[in-house]
Amino acid sequence: MKQTTDMLLQALTLEEKAGLCAGLNMWMTKGVERLGIPPIHMYDGTNGIRKTNSDDEIGITGENLPATCYPTGSAIGSSWNTDLLHEVGVALGIEGKQMNVELLLGPGINMKRTPLGGRNFEYYSEDPCLSGELGAAFVNGLQSQGVGASVKHFVCNNQEYEKLVTSSEVDERTLREIYLSAFERIVKKADPWTIMCSYNLLNGTYTSENEHLLQDILREEWGYEGVVLSDWTAVNDRIRGLKAGLDIEMPGPAHYNTKAIIEAVGSGKLSEADLDRVVYRILELVCKTTEQSGAAAEHGAKEFHELARRAAAESIVLLKNDNQILPILADKTSSIAVIGRFAKQPRIQGAGSAKVTPTQIDVPLEEIRALAGAGVTLAYADGYPQDDRLDDELIEESVRLAKRADIAVVFVGQPEYAESEMHDLEGIDLPPHQVKLIERICAVQPRCVVVTSSGAALAMRPWAQHVPGIVHAWLTGQGGGRALADILFGRVNPSGKLSESFPVKLSDNPSHKRIRGENGKLYYREGLFVGYRYYDSKEIAPLFPFGHGLSYTTFAYSDLTAVQYGDQVAVSLRLTNTGTRPGKEVVQLYIHDEDCKWVRPEKELKAFAKVELQPGESKDIRFVLEERDFAYYNTKYNKWVAETGYFQLVIGSSSRDIRIRERIHCQFKSEEMTLHKFSLLSEWLSDPIAKSILTDTLTEMNHHVVDQVELSDEFVGFWGDFPTIKVFQMFGQPWFVDRSPDQLIDTLIAQFESSRG
Repeated sequence: MKQTTDMLLQALTLEEKAGLCAGLNMWMTKGVERLGIPPIHMYDGTNGIRKTNSDDEIGITGENLPATCYPTGSAIGSSWNTDLLHEVGVALGIEGKQMNVELLLGPGINMKRTPLGGRNFEYYSEDPCLSGELGAAFVNGLQSQGVGASVKHFVCNNQEYEKLVTSSEVDERTLREIYLSAFERIVKKADPWTIMCSYNLLNGTYTSENEHLLQDILREEWGYEGVVLSDWTAVNDRIRGLKAGLDIEMPGPAHYNTKAIIEAVGSGKLSEADLDRVVYRILELVCKTTEQSGAAAEHGAKEFHELARRAAAESIVLLKNDNQILPILADKTSSIAVIGRFAKQPRIQGAGSAKVTPTQIDVPLEEIRALAGAGVTLAYADGYPQDDRLDDELIEESVRLAKRADIAVVFVGQPEYAESEMHDLEGIDLPPHQVKLIERICAVQPRCVVVTSSGAALAMRPWAQHVPGIVHAWLTGQGGGRALADILFGRVNPSGKLSESFPVKLSDNPSHKRIRGENGKLYYREGLFVGYRYYDSKEIAPLFPFGHGLSYTTFAYSDLTAVQYGDQVAVSLRLTNTGTRPGKEVVQLYIHDEDCKWVRPEKELKAFAKVELQPGESKDIRFVLEERDFAYYNTKYNKWVAETGYFQLVIGSSSRDIRIRERIHCQFKSEEMTLHKFSLLSEWLSDPIAKSILTDTLTEMNHHVVDQVELSDEFVGFWGDFPTIKVFQMFGQPWFVDRSPDQLIDTLIAQFESSRG
């Protein structure tokens, strides 16, 4: 393949090379017919394939070609199931082959900085470990079938408001630990064929031409050799973007930029060698997408739909189940009131470029009726109108039905228009008419279950305290109706866990005062403290914490051990199903650093496993943690640093439901210390060699001064945060006759570096 790519590159004219750097139309790259270089067909695909009727149309509104609609990113992120994500990736690869799709524009990996993000429904989580592991599994599954992934949006695309002209202002440590970490994990574990850069600027430079992002980090540090393509119209300065590493501009044909590339090479503004590197990567992508693999003919719409149902079932989260109101026992229930338009017209996905035309839709009301059986009377009411009007007649009708029934199941959620690409949400509360509906029903029917639908976190104050059962259905795709019915009636044990924190109110969120940019800049001043990291550090109880999700059975954690072997730490524990039903539990491993000199979150997710157990069954769970799992990004050294010291391995069923923990002392390789003119006294004393040199020098100085320096605990406690040169300036003035404190420090640093070899 390499020889073929080299030969093709040599055979291309300058005009053909420049032409390959942009699309042919809305969804295809350009080919070169005389050399047999075919175009690549790419389509949107975070939760299914959105293939338009024509490659010349964007197709945001209206119907596109039917395809399987899987749960959205926020939903399937709550499955915490890497095997499931791999299976969905494989299925999309097979379906993609059937639909002549060679590159799928997904998955969405951006962190959920605020619950108001308009595209939050496309993204997996607020945590980079969870997003990265799920994303890598999805990409590996998809690409195993010969369909490429395009991991997006690289990077810090966290708002829709003025996103094409707003700079995300993020400090380097936060950028590395929170917003880049999931992308890095996917690059290293799955090698995606393409990465899509975002619309926004990052620290003053558009991501499509950001050399630090695309060249220094993505290519040089991470070793990425795949293609970087632009989001649609995200290109600004094409020549600058080419130099930084932006390979393909979408959409095409962009004749003006093809001309600009040719002129830039001719004038010397762009070297042909830089252009060749870009074209080489594009040709390699063409080779990958033309290789045939997979078994498309063996799968059809029925198999894909069944997978969509299973994926939905694992994504749905049981938030509250007081007095075991769920599951509904059909043989002990005579009547059910189903209330709310979403039961008849379910929200299965968000709007915008991710909206799929489904092959079919499971309707919750119909699926509930089927599972309840002929012996159960089922009554239905709309509950609220299509718009935001308060209709008291609809509410009163619903109240009458709920009062007469054995149990009421109320379907509510964010309206469809609220969650869409191109605008952010106004709030995270339910519409007022839905809140009133819930409160009125609870007043007459104590056995009430509320089913919520949204693509992001919801606030549920004050009604949640009055409702014994709450099920969060997310936007669970075309199979969500049957999956939800299976969970309500106990045919499937719920196993979803929240992939993002649900705050009590919007103002609890750390980004609340900085949700939208001002004057072209959005400052990420909450830094590392996003999601559960913030709630932990501020000791604020969320309504439902990150990782939360109930089950119809119970699990016990025991026998936790942790042992370090070289740069790895082996962790094992036993999980037992102590209940009466089969079920799946998500074991979540967090790390707390006790000794780090830098500020770190209280704990951070570093590993997880979804485990299925029969009643009474036990399994041993094992994790292997790498040195990187214990590290933070040290901006002094511009690298990841794991400091020797004590760590706590904190394991639980959610970020707040901690079941077991172990304290371990980890020894990591010492970071090479560097000293400079203003290094602190405490830094000099932290290294044995530096301390010895300094002690000898102070002993010599004390022979020439009256106010002598002794490195006692009291002295170091007062002067430890002073640069060492200032100590000499303060106490050694009579000693400095033939040389200055600056010259002395330079001599000591040279001696330290020489002694270290």
